[in-house]
Parts: sequence; structure tokens; C-alpha cells
Amino acid sequence: LDRVVDPLAAIGWGPAWEARLAALDARAQPGRVVRHDGVAVQVRTASGDRSVKLRRGLPPIAVGDWLALRGEQVVGLLERETLLRRRAAGGEEAQLLAANVDLVLLVAGLDRPLAAGRIRRGAALAADAGADAVLALTKADLAEDLDSALATLAEEHPGLPIVVTSSATGRGIEELRSRMTGHTTVLLGESGAGKSRLVNAVVGEEVALVGRVRRGDAKGRHTTTNRHLHALPEGGVVIDSPGIREVGLAGDEESVDAAFADIDELGEECHFSDCQHDGEPGCAVALAIAAGTITAERLAAYRELRAEVEAPPPWAARPKRRR
Repeated sequence: LDRVVDPLAAIGWGPAWEARLAALDARAQPGRVVRHDGVAVQVRTASGDRSVKLRRGLPPIAVGDWLALRGEQVVGLLERETLLRRRAAGGEEAQLLAANVDLVLLVAGLDRPLAAGRIRRGAALAADAGADAVLALTKADLAEDLDSALATLAEEHPGLPIVVTSSATGRGIEELRSRMTGHTTVLLGESGAGKSRLVNAVVGEEVALVGRVRRGDAKGRHTTTNRHLHALPEGGVVIDSPGIREVGLAGDEESVDAAFADIDELGEECHFSDCQHDGEPGCAVALAIAAGTITAERLAAYRELRAEVEAPPPWAARPKRRR
């Protein structure tokens, strides 16, 4: 961070945020939430980090948010560019995962079976936020048959960028860091997938606590208990997060269509504009399945996620990413 004159520029501050702050409160100072502690948040400001209490009347705050501050008081929340969220247990509320995110790393360990459904759901969450998704495969040094795994992933998740990494050997770390530099990145994955080790590797310091996994099933403990924002060496930030057991979708049909862009694009070629890809004549998706370019399993997964978001709760309206 020595090369950056403005310490806030290193974590994403720029003219667009300056304009939002001026519109909200011209006399306030900006700060970015680096950790959420319940009734208070840890905020990074131009003069350093400090803890500020959250007052009543504020909307829910997430790690990655920019706040308007006057001294130790939060006077407002700057309008978000993106918001990554999931449907909480029970489906009644949205759980905020991170704000103003550009890139979502879907972290999966090669020391265990790769769950296609979890990856698809993670990609749909990223699409709902308006962020890009990248599949980060960790523990390449422990993979039994990497080529086979990559071939399966390419078939199950066409168009999803994949970076193979190993925190132990350093493989893929520079490629991943180059993708993350200048952006706000959040890591999503189950416990034990290697998220904290990956954070330490790309940051270049031991900033995240690392736990062990069980030998029998490669499951990990929840070493990371809250989300934490860390600065990257060349600018940008990465947000570590606790392992997620279930990925409930909080978006709408558009987010699922974006995660299944191949099926969505083929749907434009169907004979009927409202084709359900369920035996209608002139269905381009059915023809693609017959030709082997799309699997029936992928179409089934698409239908499952579409059905899940067909009746979203009232909070489903999301901020659109500014491009």
C-alpha cells in the first residue's frame, strides 16, 4: 500500500463514492466497514481503523459498505453498487454477505468431491449481486485426478472461469491475485475448503486464522467466525467469510438465467417465445441436449433453481450494478 497516496483509494474509494458522500452529507467523512461486530462495526478511514456503534434507524450494514461518519457517529450509508446476499434459514429474510462486491470467488477444495449444485448456486448469488464469479479450486496438491475433475467442471459449468490453486505450493496464486487486484472480492465456500489459507496467500501475510480439517471427511471447523475485509498488496480488497453449509437463493429469475447463460441464450432460438423446454416443438434446448452440447442434468438444475426463485420474498429487489 506504500505506493498509494490516499489510503482509502487502496480499498476502493474514488470519484463516484465522493459524489455520493457529498450528496448525503458534505461535511461527513467516509469509512469502509472491514468487520461487523453486531452492535458496532470496525471501519477503515483515512486516519486509520476505528470501531463505531450502529444507531437505531440505520439500514442493515454489511462488510464492504461505505459509511458517512461525523466523529464516532454513523450519519448514513452510501448508496451501494452491489449487494451479495442469500436467503437465510426459513426463507423469510435476506442475510447480507458483503456489499459493493465486484468479484465472487467460489472456493472448492480438490481434497473432497466437488458439489455441482453448490457451485451453481454460488454463481447465481454472484449474478444476483451483479458481480462476476470465478471458481477457485484449492488444494491442487491433494487432487487425485485433476484433469478428470477439470473436464467434469467444464461440462457442468460452461463459461465459468476456473483458477486452480494450491496455498501449499503457490500454484495459481499470482493468477488469482491479478484477477483480484483493484476489485472488491468475497470468498464463498464451505468450511475446510481453504478460504483462509487462500486469503493469506493472496494478501502475502497471515491475516486470517487457519484451522484444520478432519481426516475422515475433509470437513473443517468454522475457523472464520465473521466476515473481515483485508487490503491487497497492489490495491483492492478481499473479504473472508465463514463457511456456508446451505446456499439459499435470494434473487430472481434473472440471476438464475445469468448463471445458466448457455440455456438462456438457446431459449432465444426456441420456436415459441414462452418455451418451457419441456417437449415443445422447435425447442432449441431439447435439440442441444440431443446433440450432447448440454446435459439433461444441467437443464434439471436450471429448472430447480428457477422454481426456487419464482416467488421471491418482498425484499428481493436488488441494486443494479453500475457499469
